[in-house]
Amino acid sequence: MLLEEIKETFDLFDDWEDKYRFVIDLGKDVAALADNDKTDKNLVRGCQSQVWLTHTQDQDGTLHFHLDSDAHIVRGLIAIVQACLSGKKATEILAFDIEAVFEELELLEHLSLTRGNGLRAMIQRILLKAEQSAQQP
Repeated sequence: MLLEEIKETFDLFDDWEDKYRFVIDLGKDVAALADNDKTDKNLVRGCQSQVWLTHTQDQDGTLHFHLDSDAHIVRGLIAIVQACLSGKKATEILAFDIEAVFEELELLEHLSLTRGNGLRAMIQRILLKAEQSAQQP
C-alpha cells in the first residue's frame, strides 16, 4: 500500500483501536522472509519482537527492503516503513523525514516504549544500509 493511501485510511478512523487494527491488517500483506534469511546476521537489535531485515539494490541504485517479524503489530509497522523507504535511492531515503510521518499518524505516542524503540532500530538499520549504498561508487 502506498504511503498516501495509509495516511488517508488513518484519517478515516477516530478511535486509536481502529487504527491499531488497521496497522495489524497492513502487516498481513507484508511478504514473509524465507527461513534462510531469518538469521542472526539479519536480526534487528533493539526490537522487542524478532525482526529481520534484508535488502536488494537495483542497478540504478534503488534499494528494496525486506523485513519480517514474529509479531502482528510489528509486521504492520514494517508495512508503513516499507511504504516510506523501500523502492527509493539512498539519497531519497536519507532525505526522507520518517519522524514526520510517525508524528502525523501519531504512531509513537500509541506504541509502548519498547515497540517505539524497536521501530527506531528498524529505521536506523535501513538508514545505515542507505548510507553504505550512498558511499559506493
